[in-house]
Amino acid sequence: MGVKGEFFEIVSLFLTLLCFSCLTYAMEFEANQTASLVVDASAESGRKMPDNMFGIFFEEINHAGAGGLWAELVSNRGFEAGGPVTPSNIDPWSTIGNESSIFLSTDRSSCFSRNKVALRMEVLCDDGGPYSCPAGGVGVYNPGYWGMHVEEGKKYKVVMYIMSKDNAIILVSLKSSDRLTYLAGDTIRVGTSKTSYWTKVELILESKGTNANSRLEITTTKKGVYWFDQVSVMPMDTYKGHGFRKDLGSMLENLKPRFLRFPGGSFVEGEWLRNAFRWRETVGPWEERPGHFGDVWKYWTDDGLGYFEFLQLAEDIGASPIWVINNGISHHDQVDSSDILPFVKDTLDGIEFARGHSYSNWGSVRTSMGHPEPFQLNLIAIGNQDCFKQNYRGNYLKFYSLVKAAYPDIKIITNCDASSQELDHPADLYDIHVYTSASDMFSRVYQFDRLKRTGPKAFVSEYAVTGRDAGRGNLLAALAEAGFLIGLEKNSDVVGMASFAPLFVNDNDRSFNPDAIVFNSWQQYGTPTYWMQHFFKESSGAVFHPSILQSSTASSLAASAITWQSSEDRKTYLRVKVIASSFSLLFNPWNAHGITCEVLFMQIVNFGNDVTNIKIVLTGLQYAVDSFGSKKTLLTSQNSMDENSFNEPTKVVPVSSMLLNAGTSMDIKLYPHSLTSIDLLLDSTSYRSAM
Repeated sequence: MGVKGEFFEIVSLFLTLLCFSCLTYAMEFEANQTASLVVDASAESGRKMPDNMFGIFFEEINHAGAGGLWAELVSNRGFEAGGPVTPSNIDPWSTIGNESSIFLSTDRSSCFSRNKVALRMEVLCDDGGPYSCPAGGVGVYNPGYWGMHVEEGKKYKVVMYIMSKDNAIILVSLKSSDRLTYLAGDTIRVGTSKTSYWTKVELILESKGTNANSRLEITTTKKGVYWFDQVSVMPMDTYKGHGFRKDLGSMLENLKPRFLRFPGGSFVEGEWLRNAFRWRETVGPWEERPGHFGDVWKYWTDDGLGYFEFLQLAEDIGASPIWVINNGISHHDQVDSSDILPFVKDTLDGIEFARGHSYSNWGSVRTSMGHPEPFQLNLIAIGNQDCFKQNYRGNYLKFYSLVKAAYPDIKIITNCDASSQELDHPADLYDIHVYTSASDMFSRVYQFDRLKRTGPKAFVSEYAVTGRDAGRGNLLAALAEAGFLIGLEKNSDVVGMASFAPLFVNDNDRSFNPDAIVFNSWQQYGTPTYWMQHFFKESSGAVFHPSILQSSTASSLAASAITWQSSEDRKTYLRVKVIASSFSLLFNPWNAHGITCEVLFMQIVNFGNDVTNIKIVLTGLQYAVDSFGSKKTLLTSQNSMDENSFNEPTKVVPVSSMLLNAGTSMDIKLYPHSLTSIDLLLDSTSYRSAM
C-alpha cells in the first residue's frame, strides 16, 4: 500500500471516529429538535437566476394529449388507426344494430390524399316493409377516450365529411353509453346533389344534460350506402379558444411555466423511425393530417395536437417553446451521418414554419392556420437520450452547424451530459434526466456544487422520484424533488432550466408513474409534485441569496432564499423555503469533499414525528418587513406516503396563513415531512441600514 496510502487510511479512520463522536453528541440533543437558518439578504450577495429556470415538459404519453389536453372527444376520428390496408379495424367505433340490418367496413375512398381510409356504412333495413329498422335506427357510435364528458348547457361543434347518393335523414346525437339518456342531436339530409360527393357538414349541439360517459351516435332508419370520414366533436369552450381542454390548460397556466419542452421524450424518437413524430405531418387543416401510431407508448394519435398547437400552447401560457427534434435516431434504427442532411433540412423548414415571415414558404402555412406573427422559438434540443448512439455525434454536428448558420440566435441543447465529462462538441446547454428513489433524489441537493462554473449550462429536462416509494405520486416524492430543486436554485449559475416528467396521465392509461396531473374524461387533480412546483414558480428570474443552515436535529433539512417581484401587485417579496423530511442519508455521494461532521449533522435521519423549531435570521436586508403582507405556506400531511385522488383531490395541497411574527428574526415551527415557504413583503418605502 505504501506510506502515502497508510497515511490516508489513518486520516480516514480518524475522521470516521470523529464523526461518530459528532453523531453521538447530536443524538444527545435530538429531543431539542432545533435548527437555524441565516440568510444574507443584501443586494451585493444576490445572484439573478435564469429567466427560464423552471418550466414544463409535455410528452404524448399516458394519453396526455389524445384523450387529454387536446379537447377532441372522438377517438380515431379519421378511421386511420387500423392502418392503410382495408378492410381495417375501426376500434373504438362500434356498430349499432345486428348483421341483418347493417354492414360496416372501410375502404380507400376518402377525399383526403394523405389519409385515404373512410368508413362505409351499408344499411340493409328500411323505414318500412318486412325489413324495417329497429326503433332508434341503426348506425355507428364512438365512445371517445373512455367516455365523452358532455355537460348541460355546453355547446359542441360536430364536423364530419359525408357522401351518399341515397335519400335519407341521418341523426347525429350525443347519448349516454347505455342509450337511455338523450343529451343533444341534430339531423343531416343526404342524397341531394350536395352530398353525392364528399361534403363537409358542421353542426352545433347544445346538451340538455350532463353525463361523463357519453358517446357520439350516427344513425338512420333508411336503407342505403353512406360514407363517413374525419368525424370530430369539440367543445366550443376550450382553453383560450385554441382547442385545449380548459381545466387542464388552466392547471398548466397556474404553474407559471417559463418554458414548454415538447413533444417528447421517446415519442419524438419512436421505436422505429417510421413511427417517429414528424412535424410537417401535423400542420395544416386537421382533416388532412394522417396521424400516426406512437409505437413507444402503443397508441394511435390523430395529431390534432400537432407542432402548431404546441407552439400556440406555449404562447398561451406565457412559456418559451423548446422543440425536441428527431435527429435521425430512433430506439432501434438510425440514419448514417452521411445521409442526415434531409433530416436537417426538415428541421430548418420547421424553424421557418415557427419563425418565418408570413410570406415565406412555411411561414405562409402558419399564417393560413391563423397565426401570421412568428412564434418565439429560440431553443431546440437535438434528439432525446441519444448521446450513446453510434451516429449521434456526427448527426449532431451537422444539425448544429447548419442551424446556427441559418439562425445564430437559436440555442441548441445536446443530449450529452457535460456534468460527468467535458463535451467534445459545441452546445449552449446539455440535457440531463434524473429518475431515482426519494432518498437519492434528496441527496442530489449537492449534485451540481462541484461543477465547473464555465461552459454550457445544464438543462434538467426530466426529473422524478420513481419506484416503490413514489407510489402514484405521494408527499415523500414531492419533498425529495423539492430538495433537488433547491439544489438547482443554489447552483443556478451552472443550471439553466429544469422540468418534471411526465406532466399528464389519463387514469385509464397509466403507462408511467408518477405524474404531475391526473385526469379522466371529466375530473382532474394535481399530485403533491404538482403542488410542490407552485413553490418554485416565482424562482425564474428571481434573485438567489446565500444562506447557512445548521441543525442539531437528525432530520434532513434543505433551504433556500430568493427575492422576487409579484406580477400581480408589483410588490417585492423575500421567500424562504425549508424542507423537513426523514431521508436516510448517512453518506452523500454528491458531496465528494470527504466525510465531515457538518455534512453528517444535516443528513442523519430523524425517524420520529417531532416538530423542528428553526430560527430564521435575515442579514443585510435594506428594507423593512411588512408583517401584514407576509404569509407562510405549508405543504404536508399526516403520512409521507399520502397521495391525492379523485375522491380526495386536496388531501395534500399547500395551505397559506398570515405570518404574524414576520421580521428579520423569526422562530418558525417545521412540521415533519413538510415543505414550508415564507413570503416576506418588503416595504420599499421604509429603508433600513444593512449594517
